Amino acid sequence: MGDIATSVKPRSYYDCVDCPAYCCSVYERVQVTPRDVRRLARHFGVTEEVATARYTKMYEKERVLRRKKDPLFGETCQFLNLETRGCSIYHARPAVCREFPITTRCAYYDLLRFEREQQDDPNTVPLVQISFRNGKK
Repeated sequence: MGDIATSVKPRSYYDCVDCPAYCCSVYERVQVTPRDVRRLARHFGVTEEVATARYTKMYEKERVLRRKKDPLFGETCQFLNLETRGCSIYHARPAVCREFPITTRCAYYDLLRFEREQQDDPNTVPLVQISFRNGKK
């Protein structure tokens, strides 16, 4: 009998529970696909048209999630729970959120740990802003 191949997930060097949700906040555009809209519609029990209108908007030629005010970062994804800093639609989140980060490390988490150690303060939250050379966010 042949060996059964097993897939071992690589170890992650980050813990999203400890993070203040950088990925939900510093990226102004969270792209949504038609499949993501269908997932949102099922999650909220509404039609795809209602989900599209209620939870997304167009940014140039790209459909993105709507955002809301955030006392920590200024703005964030509308689905971020501001108290827990966790995703309120975790099982219905868009594909881009499901895939992030694509590596075993998260630079935001590394920065968070580094600054907390440097400041000797477990509550330090370094503020991060993404800037693009062409001026577009």
